[in-house]
Amino acid sequence: MSISGAAVGSGRNIRKAVEFGKTHVVKPKGKHQATIVWLHGLGDVGSSWSQMFETLPLPNIKWLCPTAPSQPVSLFGGMPATAWFDVVGISENGPDDMEGLDVAAAHVANLLVNEPADIKLGVGGFSMGAATSLYSATCFALGKYGNGNPYPINLSAVIGLSGWLPCAKTLAGKLEEGQIKDRAASLPIVVCHGKSDDVVPFKFGEKSSQALLSNGFKKVTFKPYSALGHYTIPQEMDELCAWLTSTLGLEG
Repeated sequence: MSISGAAVGSGRNIRKAVEFGKTHVVKPKGKHQATIVWLHGLGDVGSSWSQMFETLPLPNIKWLCPTAPSQPVSLFGGMPATAWFDVVGISENGPDDMEGLDVAAAHVANLLVNEPADIKLGVGGFSMGAATSLYSATCFALGKYGNGNPYPINLSAVIGLSGWLPCAKTLAGKLEEGQIKDRAASLPIVVCHGKSDDVVPFKFGEKSSQALLSNGFKKVTFKPYSALGHYTIPQEMDELCAWLTSTLGLEG
């Protein structure tokens, strides 16, 4: 499943270089054990999330909250918005903006590549940011981006809130080889989605988690929330904190 990206022959064969916005940093209040890049949703900015992460009881995590580039978005008739990649609309079988996804995933990796060797690394996000995070999970497992360039970092946790898995339909058969299979099987992923989401329907989150599991990602946790729309609630964030503490072995 996907939220349709720019279609082949749409006139976007030559993509202009994008300029990413400010990255907001939330420093760990205790011993630094993990660094997580968090990606906002369409039209948002990094500071919207960094302010919330300041309040979470996760003193051992450094959060990096980048801001997506402002670029034309097909969903908005070509009007610019902060977006990690282009989207056309909601579709089960629409094309993905592979070039945009690779650029966004590479930006995430570049933010993490210079972290100390003993620090566990993760990526998470909301909505479009969740899609980019789950795409990064597949790049990590495959050891390369969609364009074939090597993926440079070792992920220890991936989070997707109210999002979807891009390129799910193309994963079949790609994750069966030795090291690739092992990386997929060992990567902890949590996917959360509200049953009342009227922007990215609940079935996208549910089918994304199923697609991950069926393609060898054995450590996928799917958390549905019955009354949740396209936003977060304290219960979801509390459970995310507990999952991160357990998954990353944080001291607290």
